[in-house]
Amino acid sequence: MDHPELQSRPASPLVEAVDERFGAHGVRLLLKRDDLVHPELPGNKWRKLAPNLRAALEAGHDRLVTFGGAYSNHLRATAAAGRLLGIGTVGIVRGDELAGRPLNDSLARCAADGMRLHFVSRSRYRAKADPQALAALLDEAGAGGAYVVPEGGSNALALAGCAELGRELHGVTDVAAVACGTGGTLAGLAAGLAPGQRALGVPVLAGGFLAAEIRSLQTEAYGGPVGDWSLAEDFHHGGYARVPAALESFAADFAARHGFPVERIYVAKLLWALTTLATAGAFPRGTTVTAIITGRP
Repeated sequence: MDHPELQSRPASPLVEAVDERFGAHGVRLLLKRDDLVHPELPGNKWRKLAPNLRAALEAGHDRLVTFGGAYSNHLRATAAAGRLLGIGTVGIVRGDELAGRPLNDSLARCAADGMRLHFVSRSRYRAKADPQALAALLDEAGAGGAYVVPEGGSNALALAGCAELGRELHGVTDVAAVACGTGGTLAGLAAGLAPGQRALGVPVLAGGFLAAEIRSLQTEAYGGPVGDWSLAEDFHHGGYARVPAALESFAADFAARHGFPVERIYVAKLLWALTTLATAGAFPRGTTVTAIITGRP
């Protein structure tokens, strides 16, 4: 039987955002408030983690290990999940130079939730895709035998959780848009949408690598590409965790207009991209666009 924290939850709220920047171009904007789906594991974090946590518990694991950078929302969510479920968590953190410094607010929250942090060099972190390098990394972190949740929580199980998000949007939107880190949410979302709907991803990292990652995830989960999806590149504002003054001002204004707190690293970049695209006439008149709000500040 599922732990109470892992049982199915009601569909997250869907609200209309009346905004002249969209309305002037005949575009209707909806907000899928997935940040409200779980009080401590908001949005895509709960959708991706819950199937992995069920698998870990069913296999008898009492520890999780996962990966992330110094400001990783995924690390924080995994640490919170471990606390809620009463199982141990280990976070392998990119950047060995952080080991001797005071923890930032994000990592301090992980530690307060019981996560043991292990800092590694960037080169060793990148090498974790190699099975031998990963095994050595896990042994060094004291996480041998722990259930491994990939960086960002994105794997075949996670895609199954995110496909449910797409199914919640059947019949209500033409375009479902989401900010992307590792691509798992978009890959699952696209698979869950109905024919005629399309998913739009806004990468928050520079590099142009994400399309291949999404195809790889869908191939792992479904045997090949699924659904209609595309990426809107060039809205990363300089890279992950970069929030220049213009984006900060935009996010504050959007929050004031529509009455909800706008998370800066992912959600603000999504909303900026959609506003820019709508203003440029990228969506045909009569289009309904849904912005998936995946997290809170």
